[in-house]
Amino acid sequence: MLHRLIRRLGRSALQGATRGVLEHAEARDWREHLFGLSPQRWARLNGKAFWITGAGTGYGRSLACALAAAGGTVFLTGRRVGKLEESLQELERVFGVSPANCHLVPADITKQKDLEEACDSVRQRCGSLCGLVNNAAIPSTPGCAWPLRECSAEDWQRMMDTNVRAPWLLTRAIFPHLLHGAAVRVLFITSEAGWSGTQGFGIYNVSKAGLNSLAFSLAREYAAANPGADIQMNVISPGQARAEMNRGSSASPYSIVSIALILLSHPPGGPNGRFFYRDGRPLEFCDSTAYPKKLL
Repeated sequence: MLHRLIRRLGRSALQGATRGVLEHAEARDWREHLFGLSPQRWARLNGKAFWITGAGTGYGRSLACALAAAGGTVFLTGRRVGKLEESLQELERVFGVSPANCHLVPADITKQKDLEEACDSVRQRCGSLCGLVNNAAIPSTPGCAWPLRECSAEDWQRMMDTNVRAPWLLTRAIFPHLLHGAAVRVLFITSEAGWSGTQGFGIYNVSKAGLNSLAFSLAREYAAANPGADIQMNVISPGQARAEMNRGSSASPYSIVSIALILLSHPPGGPNGRFFYRDGRPLEFCDSTAYPKKLL
């Protein structure tokens, strides 16, 4: 079995397998590798409800498909209904799984009315929500080499509304429903830009640094306000992958799935307010030190 896994996934994926993270697992072969999870850990996702924003493309689509394949009920949110429908088609085509347990919740979560209606829709369709993945984001304004010097205040506001304000308001709005279940699992998809000052990406860099601080602060605040609750809010820095924001990358958007499922399926007592790269490496951000324990 191990020899077949080596041949199928290659050396880089085998290195991930030693850590339990299959960064380069082939989506079509999910039944063989379960994205690095044991059958028992995989089963923890079955029957649970998860909400993914930005689910019509890239990382959001890959996570929605993988969670549905694990037997989860998945709510897919995005601005474009056509893209959300393409995610369901990919679930059937690549995974061979019916989208019967997937629900489209089209919304522009930067708009308060859309956000409230989306939360109402999720509440009405499931008794409790296990996980929320704050994935929706927008990239830097194209064609602007000096965004902090030249982009408009409106450009700044649009970026902050999408990349920082919306995840804050959505997490806050749906959190009471998350508490109805036995576990609260929230992921924030960030970027290495949040640790950098790369020229030409100034506003985006600031937005991702803000998201990092938001996620860390929310994790601490909600855990302190709800002692005894099984709350795990964490951040994934997925690096680059092939998607609308980065069509030139050779990496698959499924590269994030293994670490994300490991965190979403984690038993009580797991990480909270921690940062991870997509290959499982623990990262540091401000007072959030590298997570010292094994995830699997």
